[in-house]
Amino acid sequence: MYPKSDLLEALSINTWFAALPLAERKAMVRAGEVTTFRAGEMLYRKGDAGASFVGLVEGAFKVSTLGEDGREAILAVMEPGNWFGESSLLDGLPRPHDVTAIHDRIVLAIGVVEFERLMRRPAFARALGALLCSRVRVLYSLVEDAMLRSTRTRIARRLLALARGDATMAVDARARVTVSQEALAMMLGIRARPCPRAQGAGARWRAVAGLWAHRHPFGAGAGQTRGAGLSCRTGHGSVR
Repeated sequence: MYPKSDLLEALSINTWFAALPLAERKAMVRAGEVTTFRAGEMLYRKGDAGASFVGLVEGAFKVSTLGEDGREAILAVMEPGNWFGESSLLDGLPRPHDVTAIHDRIVLAIGVVEFERLMRRPAFARALGALLCSRVRVLYSLVEDAMLRSTRTRIARRLLALARGDATMAVDARARVTVSQEALAMMLGIRARPCPRAQGAGARWRAVAGLWAHRHPFGAGAGQTRGAGLSCRTGHGSVR
C-alpha cells in the first residue's frame, strides 16, 4: 500500500494540485483513501452513482464511452497527478462515462462526505471551480476541432495534447509520444485505416521529437499547429 506520507509529493507533480495552498493539499490527502487496481479493471462505469473525487497517484486511466454501434470513443487519458470525478459529486447525476485502468494503478479516493467538507473550505472550492473551467475550455476546443478542422489537423492537435499529458495540460510537451493507430482513431471518432507494411502487432503512430507549434498552438487558425511528425512504425521500419 502506498504510504500517505508520500502522497503529497507524488500528487504535486500536477500543476493544479501543486498550486493549492499547502493546508488544502494536506486536507485532501487526509480525507482520501488509498486504493489499488489492476490493468483492465474499471474504477467506475457510465451510469454509476458518484462516490468519490479521485487523484491518480500511479498508473494511467482511459476515460471512454461506447456508441450505439459498439465502437469505443476514448475521451481522455488520465496520468499521475490528475484529479477527476467531481462532476457527479457536484450535480448528483450518474457517472457520464467509463474509467478503466490502462496500467496497474494507485488512487487516492475522497468520498462524498469528505468531499462536501472540503467544499466548505473557500480555497478548495475556488480551486475546484478553476479545474472545472479548464475542462470546459478543453471541451470547447474539441468541439471546435470537430466542426472546423480537417482530420489531418485534428490528428496533429490530438498528438500535441497527448504530448502535454492530455488531461494534465502541461505547458511543456514531451519529445515523443507513442499511441496505437486504433487508440488514436478512438480519440478522434474516426475509423483507423491500415498503414502500409503495418500488418504486425507493433503498428504505432508517433509524435516524433520536434513537436513544435506557433506561438498559440491551440489558436483558431487551422494552420497554427505544425511540426507534429507522424509515422506508422512497424517491425520493418517506419512509413511516413
